[in-house]
Order: sequence, then structure tokens, then C-alpha cells
Amino acid sequence: MYKLVDDRNKIGAAMNLTVVKTLQQAMNEDEMVVALEADLGGASGFSKIKSSHPQQFVECGIAEANMMGVAAGMSMLGYKPFVHTFSPFVVRRAFDQVYLSGGYAKNTINIYGSDPGYTSAHNGGTHTTFEDIAIMRTLPDAVIVDACDDVQIAWVVKEFLKLKGIHYLRANRKAVRKVYTDDSRFKLGKGNVLKTGNDILIIAAGELVSDALDAAEMLQEKGISVEVIDMFTIKPLDEELIKNEVKGKKAVITFENASVYGGLGSAVNDVLVNCPQRVKVKNIGIRDLYGQVGSVDYLKKTFHLTAADVVEETIKLLNRE
Repeated sequence: MYKLVDDRNKIGAAMNLTVVKTLQQAMNEDEMVVALEADLGGASGFSKIKSSHPQQFVECGIAEANMMGVAAGMSMLGYKPFVHTFSPFVVRRAFDQVYLSGGYAKNTINIYGSDPGYTSAHNGGTHTTFEDIAIMRTLPDAVIVDACDDVQIAWVVKEFLKLKGIHYLRANRKAVRKVYTDDSRFKLGKGNVLKTGNDILIIAAGELVSDALDAAEMLQEKGISVEVIDMFTIKPLDEELIKNEVKGKKAVITFENASVYGGLGSAVNDVLVNCPQRVKVKNIGIRDLYGQVGSVDYLKKTFHLTAADVVEETIKLLNRE
């Protein structure tokens, strides 16, 4: 059961350190849980695992593809590998190893791809990935999660360690606004209805869930009733929830820190096209752009991924009637 926090301006614990703390707790109970890093221990906080659990930590160096192979080999021996690198290095640099040594060979690799989309900030275009969801969706039976806050990311890490297969967690490294209370629990493959409404359905994922809730409040002031879904599991997608909640709505807005080509928007569109009800749709995300250098606030405005952008696009969509 999940519950929203009373103050959504409150900042939670750093996402990367939440992953580290959760893995350390798991390692205390299970010696088969191991962490692998690609020379980013300072950035990810995985260096803390190296200090606390040296026998359950493997430093693979700047060799992400090799790290995936090492993780696959450890999986064959019964270990539960959890690896970290920046999200572009998972999908652009090491995807062949994830696909073949991991998925095709029926091994287990849990992947934390950090700083997706605009959250790469000053690391710039070389460290920016908008295409990771699209690429990982092509991997058969993979699980893809975009975590929105520290509560959700901790739950996801623990849940991944219970499962076999390829699991991809994309999330910021830094602290973000809280969405859920600390006692919230979730279910993989099931979206969360965070706000009910009659006119518009906003389906969001990741830390943009906070902005979606902001947009819903702004639209409410304009007399537009908005429902918000946190679709944190992008694969497998909660198709049943989408089909149920689109009923009676005037429009659907998808909102993601990723490319609309193959991302959450495309996944939702695949469901909507088979719904008996026809509804207007707007996919808000990245279209044919590379990353660039800048602060998170600057990049969100540059890529039109703010609550104000959602409000503007929603009103445009409704005015077409």
C-alpha cells in the first residue's frame, strides 16, 4: 500500500546512497548479494560497499561491457549481482553483453543506470541518455523501472534481488523531492493512481511524477480535473490500469524524462490504439535531441519538461476540440 507525503517539497535521501544502504542491508543477510562498479564508486557511493563488504564488491574499472560479462558469470555461480554505471554506458556501450551474456543466456543482472536524461546535468551530452528505455524495452522479459523518490528506489532494489532475469533501474543519483511516505509499498508491473480526476489522464514516471502532480494542481485551478498515474514499471506495463482509467477522459498526456520514440509514451500509445474509446494523446518527452551541458533546472526548461509545459500542452490539446 502506498501513500503520498503531506509536503511534496520535502527532499528525500540521496538516491544513490539509498541504493547503497539497501544493498548493504541485503548483504548483511545474504552473502550471495554482490555489487559491481565501473570506476564510479565515488559518484555512485558504491565505494562505501567496498569498505563495509569488501568480499561482496568487485571493481571492474572503466570497462562496462566486461562488467556485464563478469556479472553474468557470477550469476551462473549463484550470486545475485547488482551493477552500477551511468545510464548511457548500459544501453550504448554494454547492451550486447547485457543482451547475450545476460538475457539470452538466462542469467540475472540487476542494473542501476544512474542520471538518465536531463539529470546528467553538467556531465553533458556524452553522459546523457534519452534512448535507454527504448533500447531496454527490446530485451525479452526485461523489467524496466523509473523510480521517482528514495522510498520507491529502496523498495525496487529489494524487490529486484528476489527475482531472476535482467532488471533495469533508471534513476537520479542526487536527492529528489519525496512523493511517498516511508512505509509505502508497491507492486512491480502495477501503476499507482496518485490523484483521481475526470477530464485528463497524466501518466508519468521517475522524478517527473512530482512535476505531474504540480501540473495537476495548476490545471485544477483552471477548472480542469486531472488524474495522475505513477507508471514506475515501464516494462511490464500495467495495460489493464491504462484501459480502465482512460474511460471517460478527454485526453491522455504521457510525461517522461526520455525519448518519446520507444519510451513510456510509445508503450502507452500501443495500449491506447487497441482501446475501443478514442482519445486525444500528447506524448511529452524528448524528440530528436542530444543531451547538453547545464543545470537540471536549465535543462528541464530547455527540453520542455516542466509542470508549466504540461499545463500548456494540456490546454492546447483541449482547445482542439
